[in-house]
Amino acid sequence: MADWVNGKVTQVEQWTDGLFSITVHAPIDTFTAGQFAKLALEVDGERVQRAYSYVNAPSDPNLEFYLVTVPEGKLSPRLNQLRPGSEVMVTKEAAGFFVLEEVPECDTLWMLATGTAIGPYLSILQEGKDLERFKNLVLVHATRFARDLSYLPLMQQLQQRYNGKLRIQTVVSREDAAGSLTGRVPALIEDGRLEAAVGLPLDAETCHVMLCGNPQMVRDTQQTLKDQRQMRKHLRRKPGHMTSEHYW
Repeated sequence: MADWVNGKVTQVEQWTDGLFSITVHAPIDTFTAGQFAKLALEVDGERVQRAYSYVNAPSDPNLEFYLVTVPEGKLSPRLNQLRPGSEVMVTKEAAGFFVLEEVPECDTLWMLATGTAIGPYLSILQEGKDLERFKNLVLVHATRFARDLSYLPLMQQLQQRYNGKLRIQTVVSREDAAGSLTGRVPALIEDGRLEAAVGLPLDAETCHVMLCGNPQMVRDTQQTLKDQRQMRKHLRRKPGHMTSEHYW
């Protein structure tokens, strides 16, 4: 069973009607960038818990989580209502294998995310460890609307910090937005628009692709990369080109 600790909320950032971030201080164990914790509240005498990835770097004591409010959900609306000083339970030990040590050597690491699944990549990039083995980094954030690109300013700051090594590309599926590609990630790979916008090839010889987010996006993108680019899932016993994590 998981060990739980009490955390204290220090900030709740309301990005849109349905998106928010919560920052917590809690005496957790050290985690690895890309991992997740569980948050919980007591609701009608029952502990209601859900898994959320860390957005912050492991070296940052401000534990940050990026959430979507599910209106009929048992937990997310209540987390959204918390204020600085409120208490929330956090698992002491993080979990998950969506971490860089599971990614094989390659020239270009592609990090593709939808919605709130941008979190693990922001943790990895803010920490900055184990990235020197990649020549290029590509961060792609796909959302429905431009207003949902909550962390675009941070992405742009990270791009400057990495001084040409990191390329960022936003994708918006339901409207045209300046600076963003329009459509779904699998289609943008299939017709070559994503590669053209980024300016780097997406192939099995030089690349590894991390996929995190909407399970349908993950499955469809994996299929496109398998059919078009001869990529296969990465397994410890059989190295490949794709590492994925479904976000619900």
